[in-house]
Amino acid sequence: MKIRTRRRLVNYLNILDQPIRFSPFVFSRNFLLWALLGIIGGVISGFYWIVLEMLTHGLAFFEGWQVIPTMAIAGLLAGLIIHFFGDPGEIDLIVNNIKFNKGKLDPRNNFSMVLSSLLCVGSGGSLGPEAPLVQVTGSTGSWFGKVLRLKGEDFRSMTIAGMASGFTALFGAPLGGSLFSLEILHHKHAAEYYQAIIPAFVASCFSYIIFALIIHLGLGPIWDLPTYEMQDKFDFVYAVLFAVGATIFGWIFIICTKTLKKMFNKIEYPIFVKTFLGGLVLGIIAYYFPLTRYFGHHQINELFLNDLSLGFLFAILIFKILAIAITVTSGWRGGFIIPLFFVGATIGLIIHQIFPTVDPALAIISCMAGINACVTRTPMSTTILLATLTGFAYFIPILFASLTGYFLAPRIPFISSQMTRKLESEG
Repeated sequence: MKIRTRRRLVNYLNILDQPIRFSPFVFSRNFLLWALLGIIGGVISGFYWIVLEMLTHGLAFFEGWQVIPTMAIAGLLAGLIIHFFGDPGEIDLIVNNIKFNKGKLDPRNNFSMVLSSLLCVGSGGSLGPEAPLVQVTGSTGSWFGKVLRLKGEDFRSMTIAGMASGFTALFGAPLGGSLFSLEILHHKHAAEYYQAIIPAFVASCFSYIIFALIIHLGLGPIWDLPTYEMQDKFDFVYAVLFAVGATIFGWIFIICTKTLKKMFNKIEYPIFVKTFLGGLVLGIIAYYFPLTRYFGHHQINELFLNDLSLGFLFAILIFKILAIAITVTSGWRGGFIIPLFFVGATIGLIIHQIFPTVDPALAIISCMAGINACVTRTPMSTTILLATLTGFAYFIPILFASLTGYFLAPRIPFISSQMTRKLESEG
């Protein structure tokens, strides 16, 4: 036994004495694979966005009372697709598979996800295309890993890189999209899957370029936030206070969603019945408050451009939160990141109307950061995404607001699969 141990020690020391050799071929091959995955992700995202825009413009023709049957029928069709072609799951399932299923995302339900989400998002549901894109591009990364016979963290990294390419294509922020795909997987340690950081960055950069070429995306911010100039050295304190207010509404959204989920779970009928009912209620809300229709990509700018009264802003806030919660719980497909940004922007405008001396840009950006970090538990990527999407040059207030939302978030995460094993056992 001692002789065997001595031999192992000698072999180990011999290995340490050998010079370190780097293989540029292996590195180049990996870089090309990540780049290729990003290009494919950009192509998928680009064509998905084109179809979504065409469908959105087509269904926008139905206005007034017609929006009610339009959204109800869209919900029914989406539910039928899910019922007959397979349930693609939600963001919970994606996170769970990355953490506990070795990073494997099943591409077999992509057809169902694409068709159902196009109907849900295009008809005016209060969920965005980020979750469908992440599912499709992430499962493409899984397929890459399977074809290349990757194992362990290498396989998981390829899946995460695919997810990052989908996030980045939509948000136009390679760094923020990459970090989001890592940070959303775990509510405590964003760098738990640190090996996936470089693959995610590479795939994101190439995805962003291809997506921009396909849809002729500009390189500037997409939301015209009012110009901000730092006037007080304690602006970061105000950002924290604004974020506290936004976090309260984050809690309201979470409670509302959980309550509605229990109600819809009591409906013991196929999913297309739930999606039909959800579409019917969403159509009624959109009829009375058209600004709550759709996921907020264009509607955030409408908030800034229109001089809305305080009472109307409060109504938009309440019914938008309700619309997002109904969309999430009734089986409609999509993501809630951009809709939460819309809610945060509305809260910021309300604060500015109540306190006119408050800088509107600071209030808006702080509330957008606070509510999103509270619900998604992604403070770092939220900060980078908002700075990119709004052109807000002063970085510090966004960071303080994001951290405020993160630390004031409920103990049990809204995305249940973000829970650690300890929280799961206690729950």
